[in-house]
Amino acid sequence: MVPKVLIIEDDNTFGIVLKKWFNKNGFDAFVKSTLDESKKDLLKSEFKLIITDLRLPDGDGIMLLTWIRKNKINTPVIVMTSYGEVQSAVAAIKLGAFDYMEKPINPEILRIKIDEALNHIPIESPKENPSTTNIVYGNSPLSQKMYEHIKLVAPTQLSVLIRGESGTGKEYTARMIHENSNRKQAPFIAVDCGSLSKELAPSELFGHLKGSFTSAIADKKGVFEQAGGGTVFLDEVGNLSYEVQVQLLRAIQERKIRPVGSAKDIKVDVRMIVATNENLETAISEGHFREDLYHRLNEFTLIVPPLRERKEDIVLFANSFLADANKELERNVERFSDESMSILKQYRWPGNLRELRNIIRRTVLFTKGTEITPDLLPEFIQIPAKTEQISLQPIDEREQILKALKITKGNKTKAANLLNIDRKTLYNKMHQYGMDI
Repeated sequence: MVPKVLIIEDDNTFGIVLKKWFNKNGFDAFVKSTLDESKKDLLKSEFKLIITDLRLPDGDGIMLLTWIRKNKINTPVIVMTSYGEVQSAVAAIKLGAFDYMEKPINPEILRIKIDEALNHIPIESPKENPSTTNIVYGNSPLSQKMYEHIKLVAPTQLSVLIRGESGTGKEYTARMIHENSNRKQAPFIAVDCGSLSKELAPSELFGHLKGSFTSAIADKKGVFEQAGGGTVFLDEVGNLSYEVQVQLLRAIQERKIRPVGSAKDIKVDVRMIVATNENLETAISEGHFREDLYHRLNEFTLIVPPLRERKEDIVLFANSFLADANKELERNVERFSDESMSILKQYRWPGNLRELRNIIRRTVLFTKGTEITPDLLPEFIQIPAKTEQISLQPIDEREQILKALKITKGNKTKAANLLNIDRKTLYNKMHQYGMDI
């Protein structure tokens, strides 16, 4: 059976060119120029692939992806973007798009991305209740305390500030709050503020009108409007510019937003959850973050502990990631050897859960048998059990660095982990003490 492809493109000429290319390469292609037409087709026909422009006359790719998620459609989506819209494409990826391509389209790259999309095995039910389907609950005291706080704050309307190191799972924590709230039937939209440029942030968050700036070729609903009745999660909120902070404060206080280029306000009803791995109090004292906004966002603080402080959970998380990796990579790895699990427990995991997941995926990929043994784990995590953590003290800092380098046989990445500092800090200190780098 010839695979069907839906092309959503309002430029008729380009749409025809794409249709001819797909037909020539063994696909049955259909072209639609609006969001509304596309939705009707997706409800009555089954497609193997969706190729959509980011900007459409009656909406955009973000709105389409939100609708696809709501309707539980599993068809992979590739988003086409114009130059300068890569940040919007990143937002699309977060909403479930498989990949994106910049215009003008390179046929060879398009062919590669199509092959990857059609051969991709989706992780089970990513669109439906991601917080409940993909999260493993830790048993450590710190994890249990965090879950108690989530259950306590979730039913309220309080704004929540989630603090935690990079990779600890702050977005999953935010989803858990949303899924346990009375807003769980409405959208949950996550935004990585670190990926938003100063110019694009107002449009992404609050929307814009057609013609309000050069690339505004159609009206766009912002995140606050898209998430009506639901939850907006702003990750790395400290990266927002001062000007956007002013607009955000108004949105929270007055429950109103004003799209870029508009003279009218729009009422919004969303719950705010934000996250950061930086010290916002320091940012306030340095004039980078508004104190009044901080207090509106920080009605309840939730701490996500680093993995090194809840090592009792490593076995649970590791086995969960092992099961996920087996499904994704079509492997049948059954277990960790006792020694390899011991290594996982001893490592300090500066990248937290994200690092643990990535390492296990990589290890499963290279495992030929059914058991993960120490030789399959990355070399840099295999610090001997007998070498305890070294704390840097100002008085003997140079001596401690030398000791760490000796233990790790000159491996600076291992030495930095042993000293509980990042590699850049280690290099700076070695330079400070006139040590060879």
